[in-house]
Amino acid sequence: MLFQLLPSTSLHRDARFDECLIALAAENGPTACLWQSDQGLVVPRTYQRHAAFEASCAEFAQLGWPVTVRQSGGGIVPQGDGILNLSLAYAVEGKPLDHSDDAYLLICGVIAGALREFGIDSHPRAVEGSFCDGRYNLAVGGETSARKVAGTAQLWRSQAGPAGGGRLQIVLVHGLILAQVDVVALTATANHFEQALGTEKRYSSDKLASLHDLLATPASDGLRFAGTLRTALERQILFPG
Repeated sequence: MLFQLLPSTSLHRDARFDECLIALAAENGPTACLWQSDQGLVVPRTYQRHAAFEASCAEFAQLGWPVTVRQSGGGIVPQGDGILNLSLAYAVEGKPLDHSDDAYLLICGVIAGALREFGIDSHPRAVEGSFCDGRYNLAVGGETSARKVAGTAQLWRSQAGPAGGGRLQIVLVHGLILAQVDVVALTATANHFEQALGTEKRYSSDKLASLHDLLATPASDGLRFAGTLRTALERQILFPG
């Protein structure tokens, strides 16, 4: 599948920026974007049911961690410096459930292919104890030592196609990549928010890995590494192996 890659930008984008790709994919065909968001926490709509949700959001906004409610499912995830997002949107025929696994495997394959260029072997799997755990995390390590390096989610929309065409089923599949972050600090922030909500969910930082820590030669320049990773991901999108 050949994707149209939107131009890169150094500007950080809104945490729900990638939802605009749905309309672009319906009009122009498969569309991809690599992007970063301002610092904040992103949660699914189910978090709004907690009585302390509004008060917790106000508290965390004051702490520099504004909360955004996204349309896709899953759990809490952080955004900000050192986190790279990859979003793919494209049309399919038939029922969304018939294509859901394929969409996850597609984005996992793109990210895993890029990581192999750095000598990092990764595979899709659940990692119990990581935030926003799911079957299609991308992880490093074996059964008992798996650590999450990327999380995935997807959103489906029925969208009007180009003029004269019918409606299309569009999938937006998203990958959040822990490129160069402090996994202990991110986990503590996610746990703090869960505590503020009054939930019993807690996450473990030893279930996560930042990619720069996995390199044979540790990256001393975070911006340079993020740029190199971005280039590797672009190659996987435009010239799949």
